[in-house]
Amino acid sequence: MPVSCTVVVPTIGRPSLDVLLDVLATAEGPRPAELVVVDDRPAGPPLQVDRPGLPPVRVVRTGGGGPARARNLGWRTARTEWIAFLDDDVVPDADWYARLDADLTGLPADVAGSQGRIRVPLPEDRRPTDWERGTAGLATSAWITADLAYRRAALAAVGGFDERFPRAFREDSDLALRVMDTGGRLVRGDRVTTHPVRPVDRWVSVRVQAGNADDVLMHRLHGPGWRERAEAALGRRPQHLAVTAAGLAAVGLAAARRPRAALAAALAWTAGTAEFAWARIAPGPRDRAEVTTMALTSAAIPPLATWHWLRGVVRHRRVPPWRGLPDLVLLDRDGTLVRDYPYNGDPELVRPVPGAREAIDALRARGVRVGVVSNQSGVARGIITREQVDACMARLDELLGPFETIQVCPHGPDDGCSCRKPAPGMVKAACAELGVEAARTVVIGDIAADVEAAAAAGAAGIMVPTPVTRRQEVAAAPHVAATLTGAVDDVLAGRW
Repeated sequence: MPVSCTVVVPTIGRPSLDVLLDVLATAEGPRPAELVVVDDRPAGPPLQVDRPGLPPVRVVRTGGGGPARARNLGWRTARTEWIAFLDDDVVPDADWYARLDADLTGLPADVAGSQGRIRVPLPEDRRPTDWERGTAGLATSAWITADLAYRRAALAAVGGFDERFPRAFREDSDLALRVMDTGGRLVRGDRVTTHPVRPVDRWVSVRVQAGNADDVLMHRLHGPGWRERAEAALGRRPQHLAVTAAGLAAVGLAAARRPRAALAAALAWTAGTAEFAWARIAPGPRDRAEVTTMALTSAAIPPLATWHWLRGVVRHRRVPPWRGLPDLVLLDRDGTLVRDYPYNGDPELVRPVPGAREAIDALRARGVRVGVVSNQSGVARGIITREQVDACMARLDELLGPFETIQVCPHGPDDGCSCRKPAPGMVKAACAELGVEAARTVVIGDIAADVEAAAAAGAAGIMVPTPVTRRQEVAAAPHVAATLTGAVDDVLAGRW
């Protein structure tokens, strides 16, 4: 029986996506449960992804959140044991499905991820350019998500990809280190994927220097030994810093009317820049276009690399560990999602509070599952019937749903049940029904019983007070938001 797996492909709609989908439509082997294509374009017409031979396909959109957010939305919408990530510019071998299944079948429980083998074809009739050599380094890189499968539980445990990495750079290494910090092992499989060298313009090597800021973030999050653990070379940053300092010194000394010292600094800058350019020119084809590109960019890269590194030092000076989004948000009904009519049994009186629809939609758009946990003691008191409660819940689901779980406690405060909030029963039952850890769950409600039920279950709680919420309850709540919209904003910002 094939391994339970979903393939996630984040894309910005490049033509290479069509090549990938054509290959996946004709590849040999058992199809995964689903193919999730994450459209990370800010706007644009729907992608044309349907092809005979593909597994069931679903397209979801981020609105342009970047590769980390796109991958997070992909795995959060999946429900399989394994999530296999592919970039939209790779070409899997014809037997990729079969080898993926073989790579994942029977892996020990402590194995959290399996990386495919990357092949980068280089020209056979000439020496590779600087950009081609850089791309070829992907073949030996560790834990890159061009082809990497993770257990969904491992992704959930660490909050997925850190969305503070805005580019397709270091976010995969960061994830791998965090997963390994939990005790999970990462292994290499036998499946093979080709990563072609995509065409670029002359200035691509200048633009990628922005990744120096991401290196600072890696250092802040994982300490000075992160490069060794991630198998990431230091590169030329010390030389870039020295060349930049020499250039600035030359300008400063010239302004200070110290010509000899300025000349010495200028010569040092020239020598450093020339050495850097030759180091890039010598291994390559040395044609006119390549030499010109290397000469121009070798002068620009050192100061830009230094600038981005300094920018990262300032920006990431107090960065906390990544928590990510919760897997599940459970909401109280009366007073939180809808206006509170005590012991309401009339579906016509189920009226969402301002901003409820937008808040719930915002959670779903990021792949967060949403449910309801509601005390309904009016049933035990004989004021309303269970059928009336169910009718009101159906109306709620019609207005704001679909909710993935709806938990109702019909008992009174003196019944001694384990489900009535502040007891944790409903929160635990919702987590068990959906296969979610309580530690990755948030409960939002308007009274102390809601946040106390969350704490008793091991979940996080956020209180959204109403005029009837007691002042003492608000003061004792660990996290208070003024509105439901504010509470959801906090959740989506990782403040939970």
